[in-house]
Amino acid sequence: MRKAEMGLPLLDRAEDADRYEVVSGGFDEQLFTAAAIGEHDRVLDIGCGYGRTTLLAARRAGRGRVVGNDVVEPMLAQARAFTAAEHVDNVTFETGDAQHHPFPTNAFDVAISRFGVMFFADPVAAFTNIGRALRPGGRLVFVTVGPPQRNDLPTVLAAAMSQPPAATGVLSLADPRRIDDVLSRAGYRDIRVTDAETTITLGPDAEAAAAFALRWGAFRDYFDRADAAVVESARAALTAAARPFQTDDGVRLRSTAWLVHATHP
Repeated sequence: MRKAEMGLPLLDRAEDADRYEVVSGGFDEQLFTAAAIGEHDRVLDIGCGYGRTTLLAARRAGRGRVVGNDVVEPMLAQARAFTAAEHVDNVTFETGDAQHHPFPTNAFDVAISRFGVMFFADPVAAFTNIGRALRPGGRLVFVTVGPPQRNDLPTVLAAAMSQPPAATGVLSLADPRRIDDVLSRAGYRDIRVTDAETTITLGPDAEAAAAFALRWGAFRDYFDRADAAVVESARAALTAAARPFQTDDGVRLRSTAWLVHATHP
């Protein structure tokens, strides 16, 4: 059965970028305050996805330059389209796994990431490689998913499937002790891990929240392979799971993360 017949239209990348902002954008202010990007800084955005944080960094580094890196080329194609539409000229995007990508040595003042560093096969190797790209004294600042018991979105999503896709990867840095261990072994110092929190408004009501989840790119692969009955069952389960979070202001979910700051010697 075709996707449209299951109520799942073909993925619109621009719309999917907006959905990612609903889920993640509430952490931008905290991320960029910690990163303290200067006008002349050279910035590396790891796991930049659709490039929203890359463009925010470019506006702060108006006389510097920003490189967005991600493994998913279709997302980067949309990021380039956003960049062209907004006439931003100090940004480039590179496809590649940051664990192995040949970044130039000592080329960046700061590396940032918003939920883009949880899926490395070898995180110590990845952060070591990113560190090589930073100048001596360069800063690493990222946001990563916090403990699941302090996040409402996994509760809602888990209602639709027995095991949410990539759950293990998402939580790979959910323990601050592991963050400290990984970054220490990768050669960083002055490691600080602090709480960050925001509220996700998933839709005006439970039905809209369920529709959002079904169409969000992070979970579309799962539902794209499912038949119509599975999709409709998931829709009903998501709607029921979202109802306890429905308020007069919409379906509002608590979202917590770790904000991490470290320095490369």
